[in-house]
Amino acid sequence: MTEEKEKKKVVALLSGGLDSQLAVRMMQEQGFDVSAVAIKTPFCDFDCGRGCGFEIRERADDLNVNLKTVYLGDEYIEMLKNPKHGIGAGFNPCIDCRAMMFDAAKKHMKEIGAEFIVSGEVLGQRPMSQHGPALRTIEKESDLVGKIVRPLSAALLPETIPEKEGLIKRENLGMIRGRTRRNQLDMAKKYGIENPPNAGGGCLLTEPQFGIKAKDLFRHVENPTINDIDLLKIGRHFRLDEETKLVVGRNKDENEMIKAIALPNDILLEAKDHVGPTSILRGKTAKNHTNFASSVTLRYSDAPKNQQEVVLVKKGEVSEEISAKSIEEEDYIKFRI
Repeated sequence: MTEEKEKKKVVALLSGGLDSQLAVRMMQEQGFDVSAVAIKTPFCDFDCGRGCGFEIRERADDLNVNLKTVYLGDEYIEMLKNPKHGIGAGFNPCIDCRAMMFDAAKKHMKEIGAEFIVSGEVLGQRPMSQHGPALRTIEKESDLVGKIVRPLSAALLPETIPEKEGLIKRENLGMIRGRTRRNQLDMAKKYGIENPPNAGGGCLLTEPQFGIKAKDLFRHVENPTINDIDLLKIGRHFRLDEETKLVVGRNKDENEMIKAIALPNDILLEAKDHVGPTSILRGKTAKNHTNFASSVTLRYSDAPKNQQEVVLVKKGEVSEEISAKSIEEEDYIKFRI
């Protein structure tokens, strides 16, 4: 008996979406030992169920691959202040983002002695980051020219180093282009991938309304924090001046999240005797806007609209009660972000 030849290793970026799963299966079919890297950012959490690949660990188990999770936090926010290659229709720095992800995968590739990196990207699927020039730019920015294999579209792309070295053959690579999913769904059946996730990304920065709020934050706060980002994800947002904004909860869960997110210098507001939102004032001039915020808080509560009511105002351990009346829509809507 002869000893089985050790499989060559590759690293795959795994979002949990169908394309990345198919890329893994294609490499396994060609005899590679695949290890997966999953990237989280403050704006794209693959466990959130938004379509970018929930239950990531279960996906990795189904694919029989080891999974390493990498979180890009403060460094991602720093990049977002001035993305080298600009932003998309929302506030999405897709080219810079992908380069950061591949850089993280490159580190893992070196750690385990893998040959190259695999991605589920499809040529022409996303307008900003998956056309030919963008794919090449991402490789240059991550210092991985020729070392990224995109098996679903690789037969349409320039020859990679693994092809030149004979590790993979072009006839075993795909020719998928564009946004249709027909080919991928057929491949999912072939590889036994059940209940493939829906198409669509989970990055909040690609959503136009969220992008507007993110732009406002980065315009007014020099060094946004993860806490600031978490607050962006909930509530109705109002820009009151250059220093301060108001966020009003939309439901019980958001009210609880606002309370959990609140920092010592934030001001929390609630109607004392009526069901309604928890609101938060954040900024250097927050105290100047307490009366206005109280009126807006009452506006979104069950309080009568034409009489004085009590609002509970809390900053840190200090609480007070103030009297206010629900504001008219035309007097506050202009501040809505």
